[in-house]
Amino acid sequence: MAGKIFYRERAKVGAKERKPRFRLVAVAGVDITFYGDHLRKKELEEIAGAVGAELVLLKVKREDKDEEVEVKD
Repeated sequence: MAGKIFYRERAKVGAKERKPRFRLVAVAGVDITFYGDHLRKKELEEIAGAVGAELVLLKVKREDKDEEVEVKD
């Protein structure tokens, strides 16, 4: 098993802002330590490629403050 890195899009970052848009949620099957919580997509791809992990985007549906998490393969 190569491992997986789970991430989701941040809620309070707009499309045109120059801030990292993604939040690291969990890591499975990879012995790695992250020092930043907010990362750019390119940074996540680079890290995943270096350690041989798969990136998994978690979809969050926001309606009336109820959150549902769906895993996208």
